[in-house]
Amino acid sequence: MTLAAPLGRRAAAEFTGTGALVAVVVGSGVQANRLSQDAGVQLLANSTATVFGLGVLIVLLGPVSGAHFNPVVTVAAWAVGRRSHDGAGGGHGGSGGPRPREVAVYVAAQTTGAICGAVLADAMFAEPLVRWSGHERYAPHLWLGEAVATAGLIVLVLGLPRVRRAHLAPVAVASYIGAAYWFTSSTSFANPAVTAGRSLTDTFAGIAPGSVPMFVVAQLGGLAVGLALFGVLFGTRLGRPTAAGPAPAPPRPRPREGSARP
Repeated sequence: MTLAAPLGRRAAAEFTGTGALVAVVVGSGVQANRLSQDAGVQLLANSTATVFGLGVLIVLLGPVSGAHFNPVVTVAAWAVGRRSHDGAGGGHGGSGGPRPREVAVYVAAQTTGAICGAVLADAMFAEPLVRWSGHERYAPHLWLGEAVATAGLIVLVLGLPRVRRAHLAPVAVASYIGAAYWFTSSTSFANPAVTAGRSLTDTFAGIAPGSVPMFVVAQLGGLAVGLALFGVLFGTRLGRPTAAGPAPAPPRPRPREGSARP
């Protein structure tokens, strides 16, 4: 998470990024549905647009706010930063993660942005600006898909800095979401704010309001699983991750006096 920018600017970046992401998801879904009646082609178009759009948004806004665009990512950053601080391991990137007030501001900005993004996409395609979706997504196998997608996302987002690969986040996160569109039964919402926003559009990417609560519950379950798996894979003590590349090699031992140099 980037703490150099004022909180208001970071909130604006989260609002803009989440709104743009939802506009990409909803808008590309509408366009795909109008151009083809083949469900596979529609999903391919929707997922491809999402991959490119998300990658660009992370590149652009990551330096401002960290490019969370997702309440579960923000909560995960808080949880890991708090755990590190309590364990005297130093904060996430030296910051200790977002504080509770910052988490609340981020989540509010993300949710508001998602709603506005759905309205914007509907406006661009002359759809009703707000219409509850009739797309029911209420089934246990879909909830499992959401939990899996969210857990994988959390492990990825937290794991990249730990293995000194944070600079690959735009490609890695966007690629993961694109893949999860296809390998999960739910098409990988993995985001409570985006889920809420997509309930307001009765288009290809929509989700019925009655399906939203269990999707969010599944996403929170995935958050818990992802945090636990991150702890197992990478440990609970946060060091000083960097995006600069692999750790430097240890210094070579000095030759003992009188010994031949290699």
